[in-house]
Amino acid sequence: MGFPQVMAESVDITLWAAALGAVVAPAAGLVVAYSGRRRRALRRFIIMATISSALLLTVWLFLGPLAECPDGYHC
Repeated sequence: MGFPQVMAESVDITLWAAALGAVVAPAAGLVVAYSGRRRRALRRFIIMATISSALLLTVWLFLGPLAECPDGYHC
């Protein structure tokens, strides 16, 4: 396994960890704030979850379905 493969694998792992953290952190915060009946914290975690979801959706759209195809390939 050469260096390019190791680099690609480490980037994939890092991207998955970042996406998982962007989903788990707001969800856990929402559960804790809701169960503790903390309205201000709940409001902040709702905003955090909305922003995280919008960013993840944007990244997914531009890296997935809306990515440009290289010359000579048909998508």
